[in-house]
Amino acid sequence: MDDKQVADRLAELVGSSGSGANVFAANCSSRVVLDHVTSKWGVLILVALSGDTLRWGELRRSIEGISEKMLAQTLRTLETDGFVLRDAHPTIPPRVEYSLTPLGHELASQLLPLLRWITANAGEIVNPGS
Repeated sequence: MDDKQVADRLAELVGSSGSGANVFAANCSSRVVLDHVTSKWGVLILVALSGDTLRWGELRRSIEGISEKMLAQTLRTLETDGFVLRDAHPTIPPRVEYSLTPLGHELASQLLPLLRWITANAGEIVNPGS
């Protein structure tokens, strides 16, 4: 196959749904979204929020190892991308809740099977032949 045929085949596998997006193209904006969504913390935050609305502390406790800085940065990115909704309540003390938007719920539903597969196969991947 020549380069064009390979590129066409890869685009066909992913499917662009008529959007014109081609994640295999260097300048495609879908790569930015892919980077945000598939970051270690992005995936975990999206899945953590898939079950319920959570406050900052609840979210931080549910994702072991995430720093406050990374949680804040990743939440801002996911909010900007339209996956997470930040709801600040004008109370004293301030209360901020995070939830998924409809787009975020759709994305999380696609990530859950991947995480289930990873969980089921992690031992074999990390310790092959054990």
